[in-house]
Amino acid sequence: MCAQTSLNEKRILTFSALIASGFAVGGLVLGSLVGSLVIVFDGVYSLVSLLLTLLSLAVSRYIQSPQKSHFPFGKAVLEPVVIAIKGAVILSIVGYSLYSALIAVANGGREVDPSIATLFGIVNVIGCGYAWWMIAKKSKRFSSGLIEAEAKQWQMDTLLSVAVTLGFLLALALTYSPFAHYAVYADPMMMIAMSFYFIKVPFDMIRDAMRELLMMAPSKEILRRVDKEVSALDAQLSSQLEVAGVTKVGRELRVRLDVTTDQKQLKVSELDTMRQVLKTKLASLSLDLQLSMNIAR
Repeated sequence: MCAQTSLNEKRILTFSALIASGFAVGGLVLGSLVGSLVIVFDGVYSLVSLLLTLLSLAVSRYIQSPQKSHFPFGKAVLEPVVIAIKGAVILSIVGYSLYSALIAVANGGREVDPSIATLFGIVNVIGCGYAWWMIAKKSKRFSSGLIEAEAKQWQMDTLLSVAVTLGFLLALALTYSPFAHYAVYADPMMMIAMSFYFIKVPFDMIRDAMRELLMMAPSKEILRRVDKEVSALDAQLSSQLEVAGVTKVGRELRVRLDVTTDQKQLKVSELDTMRQVLKTKLASLSLDLQLSMNIAR
């Protein structure tokens, strides 16, 4: 990753941390005052997002520091580790919130002031939506696993805020209808519905991170791109190139090639040319190419 991309990654994560801290405090305080499970969940989620963002920021700085003997093959592996931790923590929060909501329904619901809660929801939708839009926009220009994970966190928070606001609007409408006695179930039922909906995101984060940690094949898009560029380069050389393995670990794209040649000696300059051409062609993937070649005759 180039220095400019690394700098922008740090700026994006810092921006995310500042926004998350505001929502964390607001959600926890207001949620406790009005007695809303959903608002407390939103505050806890924002607080955990803040802590996870600070973890991402620390790891981003550490990855860019000089190599240490503890990581002879580089520190890119730390990125999927952080993403897996994020997914596991978010999954735990969703699971606990689902349990709390089920208990609340069994106990006859929870009474919440829907007018204050609705106002809080609208503010949350605007703030979270802006943070998600900004980080997703920056992620397209300065892509990294940490930034993409951050965008997913804010996507969840934005959708959560939209669901909360719609739910409290419904609860507010119920209080002026003959079904006002059902309004106490609005808060826990919203939490149950959101838990089942949002549980997929942390599962996907953990799955993708584990694929990288186990050095499994990357996405089909990356595989197609590598095969295409290697085939194009193979057509220009006297030697034959074959993709022996491709994997993505954090911000590194690790490609292993088998080079078959009839020549008694293969010039180092030709190998350097292969490496530079592939690095240039695959630069749009925004990954650091780690290329290894096995010479066969």
